[in-house]
Amino acid sequence: MYLTTLQIDGMMCGMCEAHVCDAIRKAVPAAKKVTASRAKKQASFLTDGTVDADALKAAINETGYECLSVQSQPFEKKGWFGRK
Repeated sequence: MYLTTLQIDGMMCGMCEAHVCDAIRKAVPAAKKVTASRAKKQASFLTDGTVDADALKAAINETGYECLSVQSQPFEKKGWFGRK
């Protein structure tokens, strides 16, 4: 699995977070656990494979928000209390 984190500027409220999450789900249908935080100015999600960063940035920018960066890194799910 891969954890993709986006730095996004322009989110001001809960509806903004919802719009960003919807844009991510539309651009990456395989995205799981999509979340957005206006306080942290970021959104994140999990996928089984890597994503097209340019297409993802374009999808976010089309909604009126500014995607500053996209970072993907391998993600390993951990069990209870941090054990594998």
